[in-house]
Amino acid sequence: MANDLTRRGTLAALAGGAALAIAPRAAQALTEAQARDLVQSLVDDINAVIASGKPEAAMYRDFERIFATYADVPTVALYTLGVDGRAATDAQKRAYIEAFRGYIARKYGARFRDFIGGRLEIEGVRRIKTYYQVRTTAYLRGEDPFFVDFHVSDRSGEPRFFNMFIEGVNMLLTEREEIGAMLDRRGRDLDRLIADLRTMG
Repeated sequence: MANDLTRRGTLAALAGGAALAIAPRAAQALTEAQARDLVQSLVDDINAVIASGKPEAAMYRDFERIFATYADVPTVALYTLGVDGRAATDAQKRAYIEAFRGYIARKYGARFRDFIGGRLEIEGVRRIKTYYQVRTTAYLRGEDPFFVDFHVSDRSGEPRFFNMFIEGVNMLLTEREEIGAMLDRRGRDLDRLIADLRTMG
């Protein structure tokens, strides 16, 4: 069950595009095995990209694909906008989701070249209300082991992770604060933010 990962920044990378502090709808069809398998496949895919030796631009495309495959991207992206997301038009929402997905892939993918070897082990899965928590332990070189919890639901119609906690810290809240600050600097102009996110990260 062990997988090669690297320093704590790797795990923050996952959380930057995938943590969400909202209650999903009931995961009636989702099973414990499906939740475990989703997280295992996610980690396997990220490790494969890190070890691929591809140029950075190609790696970023792979990370964006991984985010789109394993995360509930629309829910995660719109959550980072807060009230601005609720006020956005449908066209703005679609454009923001697309821009956010690429922004996250570039922002955190740029750190992967600096990672050292490590491993992430799945410890167990338990149901929490309407979703499953997949608990893992990260063993990174030079650091004490720590917990990383993925929250998985099928609210989108398929198993996806919608939240991630690293040592109890919800990483998306930080991303939401950063997006909010970006909007403030742009006079709450969502179209300007969307345009800028397409090249940021």
